[in-house]
Formats: sequence, structure tokens, C-alpha cells
Amino acid sequence: MDSAAELLEIASEAAKTAGALLQERFDAGRESHVSAKSTPTDPVSEADLASQRAIRAVLAKRRPQDGLLAEEEGADQVGSSGLRWVVDPLDGTVNFLYGLPQWSVSVAVCDEQGAVAGAIHAPMTAEFFSAVRGELPRRNGVELAWRGDAAPQLAQALVATGFAYASQVRAEQAELLTRLLPRVRDIRRFGVASLDLAGTAMGLYDAYYERGVHLWDIAVGALMCDGVGLVVREIEGGIMAAPASLADTLCEIIAAGGAAARADEGARREPPTRTPPA
Repeated sequence: MDSAAELLEIASEAAKTAGALLQERFDAGRESHVSAKSTPTDPVSEADLASQRAIRAVLAKRRPQDGLLAEEEGADQVGSSGLRWVVDPLDGTVNFLYGLPQWSVSVAVCDEQGAVAGAIHAPMTAEFFSAVRGELPRRNGVELAWRGDAAPQLAQALVATGFAYASQVRAEQAELLTRLLPRVRDIRRFGVASLDLAGTAMGLYDAYYERGVHLWDIAVGALMCDGVGLVVREIEGGIMAAPASLADTLCEIIAAGGAAARADEGARREPPTRTPPA
């Protein structure tokens, strides 16, 4: 099997190729060909599809024996090598469509144990993140600092999150925010899971959590957070990354908030009890 360094080089090539294509389209103006996926608020543009085609072309040339899981066009193919590429060709499509510069390309390669290596490219902010299992991740070629010893108090923690597209999940996330916000410094939401995780690995945020994410959203970012010593855990339908000092408490708040929201929603759906006439 190729070394992690060789796999990272391919991931980087694919991410940079797609990023250059997307930057050109972004600079040219708003996309005219946009359709909806899971919900009316979950868009896919021609830019998403063009980016994915560019990444697939790189991987078909460099790693034709590998599998592929990508967000668009139903790309989920089985390979013969035991490796699978996990690709988000445009993370932050809504931002991209509205002319906001926070968006990225994420390309990871995974084995049976998870992500081996990967790259996140954010062309509009001139940031390139890379990660290899068991090593410190890098931003623009510079190693990030170890964060495993970070011990912020919850009340001083800046927490990043995101919101799902499904309205019911959003309702639960809103309920959770009412419980979490009074207990932390503040909340940040930019709509790009890969960059939220990268920012958490960098120390821009103290912690990150989100429901409704998929493997292609988080594969590289989670590897980055793990690489700097943060606790990375699955939560219901999503992921959390935080220093060990915050992880248990944050998970408890997230679990309690989701349970409370579902109980409240169930109560609202119960028919009203009527007092029978005397």
C-alpha cells in the first residue's frame, strides 16, 4: 500500500484542482443552475458537480483501484485496494451561492480504521489544511499546536456548531441552543463543517458539535482534531470535538437538549385532553 505521505499528496492535488475550478466560478458570479436535494434548503449547484468531476478525474488517474464515496452524483464505488476516498467537492454550497467566502473542498482517504490522510482547501481565505494519521496536522505547511492539554472552563468556551437541513432536526437544534448558550462564552456558526473542525483544531474555537453531518463533511477535520489531541466523539447523528476537560459535560448537555426537544415535540403532537360534559 502507498505511504500516507503519497496518499496525502494525491488528496492535496485533488483538493487544489477542484479549489481552483471553484474559485474561478465564484469570481465569475452567482450560479444559475441550482437544484434541491434532501430539502428545499439543501442545494446542489453545477459548481458542486463540476468540482466532483474534477476530483474524480484526478483519482481515476492516480488511484483507479480505490473506492470512492462522494456527496454528489451518487458516487459510491467499491475498490479493490481496501482504501476509499471520501470527498466533499464543495462544503458550504449555500455560502458559495450567496457570494460568501467561507467554503472549502475536502478530500480524505480512509481504510477500515478511519481516515488515513486528507486535505481541506479554502481558496478564498488562502488556507490549505493537511492531516496524516498519527501526526500533527498542518495549516499552509505549518504544524498546528498540540491542544490535548487545553483546559478551558465551559463558561469561557467559544463553541462552533452548524444546523441541519431537515426542519425537525433544526427545531431540536434550536432547543439545544437555548440550553447551551447561557452556559458558554458564545456560539459561532459559519455553515462549513470541514472548516469548523479545522478551526477547532487550530484553537479558533474551544469546541465544535453538529448533528446532521456526513462522513464527507467531517473526515479530514475530525482527523485534524484527533491529531492535536482533542477528544472526537460521535453524538446522535453527528460529531463533537473538544478538549478532554469539556468533552463529557458538552456531550451531556447535547444529549439532554436533544431528548428534551423530542419530548416537547411529542407532547405537542398529543391530542388535547377534553373534559367530558357533565
